[in-house]
Amino acid sequence: MKSSRSLLEVLKVFMKIQDVFFFIVLTVLFFKRKPRFLVIAGLACLALSIPLFYFWIFFTADRLTWYAAAFFLVFYVYATIKKVI
Repeated sequence: MKSSRSLLEVLKVFMKIQDVFFFIVLTVLFFKRKPRFLVIAGLACLALSIPLFYFWIFFTADRLTWYAAAFFLVFYVYATIKKVI
């Protein structure tokens, strides 16, 4: 028997509120087209993850490091295209 899940059910299982917040911030920063803000957001994610690792809150801290990598990757792609660096 096939299990058919809707997209909303799948997102409820795999996405947390912090993921939704990340995508909102990434979208806003992407359309703002200010590469400096992407770097600041990436550094802020790394700075926020340090105390979380210290207090052994690994899930959120790990997600924050992935978000920082995503911000830096978007900055790199934008800078490569626009020759900002």
